[in-house]
Amino acid sequence: MKKITLMICVLLTAAGVNAQQEKGIIGYNNWLDNWTEFKPQKTDSKEANQILAGNITQNTKLLKRNVYIIQGNVYVTNNAVLTIEPGTVIMGDADSKGTLVITKGAQIMAEGQVTDPIVFTSNRSMKKAGDWGGLVILGDAPINKFGSVGSYNMDLDPALTVYGGENAAGNSGILKFVRIEFAGKKVKGADSFNGLTVAGAGSKTVLENIMVSYSGGDSFAFYGGDINASQLVSYKSINDDFKFTQGAQCRLYNSLAVRSSYLSSNKDGSRCLEVKAYEKKSETDFTKKFTYVSASNITMLNDSENIKGDIEKGLIKEAVYVAENASLEMKRSVVSGFNPAVLLDNNTEINSANLKKIKFEEMFFNQCSGNIFTENKTDNTDLENWYGNSIFSNVYSHADNKETFVDVYNPRRPDFRLQLGNITASSGK
Repeated sequence: MKKITLMICVLLTAAGVNAQQEKGIIGYNNWLDNWTEFKPQKTDSKEANQILAGNITQNTKLLKRNVYIIQGNVYVTNNAVLTIEPGTVIMGDADSKGTLVITKGAQIMAEGQVTDPIVFTSNRSMKKAGDWGGLVILGDAPINKFGSVGSYNMDLDPALTVYGGENAAGNSGILKFVRIEFAGKKVKGADSFNGLTVAGAGSKTVLENIMVSYSGGDSFAFYGGDINASQLVSYKSINDDFKFTQGAQCRLYNSLAVRSSYLSSNKDGSRCLEVKAYEKKSETDFTKKFTYVSASNITMLNDSENIKGDIEKGLIKEAVYVAENASLEMKRSVVSGFNPAVLLDNNTEINSANLKKIKFEEMFFNQCSGNIFTENKTDNTDLENWYGNSIFSNVYSHADNKETFVDVYNPRRPDFRLQLGNITASSGK
């Protein structure tokens, strides 16, 4: 009888944990353990013994026993497959802006392990955001530019950076248990690279358990394509954590964005989530799909210990930005410490058609100076009342980060899951 009673208690406890942690990132255990690194500046720099340069035109395997350095722009071409063993370290050369490009038709198979992740990092001893280029993956899935093709315009070879097509189920490979650190180098006369750029990748591409930290540009940038992604981590990016544009169709699940008040760029575009239907109207085929993002169990937080003070100083902006004609459905997610939580493009008319395309349900808004606003509009009562309706089950709170999350300031192994019981916060604003 005691055994049966004990089993019932265990089952009820497990069910309670699951129910209480259903908002934001979830898991019975902290899935950030073992493979992530929140102090990458303090990791020892290794000496490279292998050079990656020029074009990789045939199937190639990178081995854990070696340390590789990417010199200049390196392209995987000719439908080749680049395979990377778990535990392999690849460094981007800062002087030559090392950048790895997986061209259209080629694949990257980078499948690390939870205790042996693959690491892309800077070759500098004193590492900082923007030391090297980043990782670029180009595929043949649909985008909404004229001709169904685009080119990733930086200082790369335009003939080798074409992406887009008609293959929504395209397969550009696997990234799993991978870290990308200190990428996002600024290009003279252009923008910054991103930690991970995914352009025109199809739904058979696997993107799971990827951490981008201290990116000088966006952490994750998706240009078109049809993407499933889960357990992505963006840590202290200079620009956006997650950017979607050019008709991207994306399902993002159980992912984390941590921002810093003092690292964000002052320019437009330093948000956790930016959803745009297109980049330039003049280049857009309006007969094709606009960007659609379904995001669930996402945690977005500013890690400041003085949110109110940083908002007053103008250091904190919105967490989510939705541009004209774009669609976002966000559920069971946490937005903590922003000004406001969500900002809609001022070209987005507040009507039933647009409100059907922009949904926020079962959300947990915490320590935000306003929840859902329209850009440059002083009175947002209509939006606040709409999304504050009880049918959406959104809840609101004003607790600090230490009370909100399990162990947010642990320097080595932080835990950004919600504290048990914290989602019982008031549903009133």
